[in-house]
Formats: sequence, C-alpha cells, structure tokens
Amino acid sequence: MNHSRLLPLLLALGLTACTPPTPTPTKPHTTYEAPTPQKQQRYQATMIKIASTIKDDKHYRRIALDTPEKKAWFKSLTYRLWDRQITRHQFIAEGLAKYPTHRYEFAFVVKGFSRY
Repeated sequence: MNHSRLLPLLLALGLTACTPPTPTPTKPHTTYEAPTPQKQQRYQATMIKIASTIKDDKHYRRIALDTPEKKAWFKSLTYRLWDRQITRHQFIAEGLAKYPTHRYEFAFVVKGFSRY
C-alpha cells in the first residue's frame, strides 16, 4: 500500500475523532430573585457610579428609556447582571434584542459593573 496516501487518511480520521460533542441546549432561566432592600441600595450606588462616567465617554449614545416600562425593563436587566443572575453575554443579548443599535452602550454597562 502507498504510505503517502495512508498518512493523510489517518490524519483526517484522527481529527474527526477529536471534535467536541455538540452541546445540548439548556432551558433558559426565566425566574429571577427580586432585590432585597440592602441589595437594592448597593445596586443603586453602583449604577450611580456607572452613570457618572457616561458624560466622559464621547462614544456613548443614550438609550431611549422614555417610558416607565422601558425604565423598569432596563433596571431589572441591569440588576440581574449586577446580582449575577444572568451572564454578561445574556445581558448584552437581551439588551440588543430590544435595542439592536446599542451594543457599545450595553458593553459599557458590563465594563462598569466589572469596575465597581
């Protein structure tokens, strides 16, 4: 048998055997804990710190939170990120689903939470 043809075949078989298994989809977590008064106070203090840095960032564009419902949605979303009930990737994905042109702003909030 020709060894020059056997080597690529063995390499190809070896690489296919090393592919990771396809992950099984997990059911999204849909119930979240409400903030306790103590957590609410700490969360609010962190949000004030993050908001105070917005004016120094020339790339940040205000997210239109012009209704009570939108404000409540954003507060809940940021609280869940702060309280580690969702990951930063989930936070950004959920934010972009509602405001697809504000990737920078959602990443800004994530960065702010990691800083404070």
